[in-house]
Amino acid sequence: MAEVGEIIEGCRLPVLRRNQDNEDEWPLAEILSVKDISGRKLFYVHYIDCNEIYRKGTISFFEIDGRKNKSYSQNLCLLAKCFLDHKTLYYDTDPFLFYVMTEYDCKGFHIVGYFSKEKESTEDYNVACILTLPPYQRRGYGKLLIEFSYELSKVEGKTGTPEKPLSDLGLLSYRSYWSQTILEILMGLKSESGERPQITINEISEITSIKKEDVISTLQYLNLINYYKGQYILTLSEDIVDGHERAMLKRLLRIDSKCLHFTPKDWSKRGKW
Repeated sequence: MAEVGEIIEGCRLPVLRRNQDNEDEWPLAEILSVKDISGRKLFYVHYIDCNEIYRKGTISFFEIDGRKNKSYSQNLCLLAKCFLDHKTLYYDTDPFLFYVMTEYDCKGFHIVGYFSKEKESTEDYNVACILTLPPYQRRGYGKLLIEFSYELSKVEGKTGTPEKPLSDLGLLSYRSYWSQTILEILMGLKSESGERPQITINEISEITSIKKEDVISTLQYLNLINYYKGQYILTLSEDIVDGHERAMLKRLLRIDSKCLHFTPKDWSKRGKW
């Protein structure tokens, strides 16, 4: 917990309050202003109605409903517009959920990045917009956001894909994640009775929650699909294996599914909105 002298305007941290059942709770709040009156510090706070659904170490994820927190959600969209040229602004945030990744220190929670997704998507989109703030870029946080979006899809029992079309940078980020995730599955396969290990594209999709079309395009990009004796086979070259192992050594940030506390909602029932 932050020391009183370190609390400044604009920081976010858990702040004690009493709920409707007269019980203590520590929701996330933003410090709007700090006043010193007669030697006493008074803090004016804004409670953010959100749900912390993941925490491991200093990394947390908060789920924010675009209908319940319109101003906050619109501000997230405006923030993203500062750094994403292709970002389209939607002031109607009701149909969206926002997943904000934060890093915690003695001064509170600091936004690292976020992604949004539609509550209901007919195209199986699990990400509408995704942003890693500049100070945190090239440090593995972007891939962590992507990995988290697929962890949510796994809990929902769905396969997902980011909203298309992807920007050039977005395609590079997703292709890197898809490649590492699929290669991790393939290299973990074990042969039985001396036979070559077998796995189908549908099985890869079910294990990873990556949509089948994205699995196929990634395998083609990696040039792993070959036609041999009347059937398609996947061939892993030494270069591919070595490159993957080097990449995974650098990938220090991973999502731990045991730290995820998330219950999907049936958004087809309008009462949930």
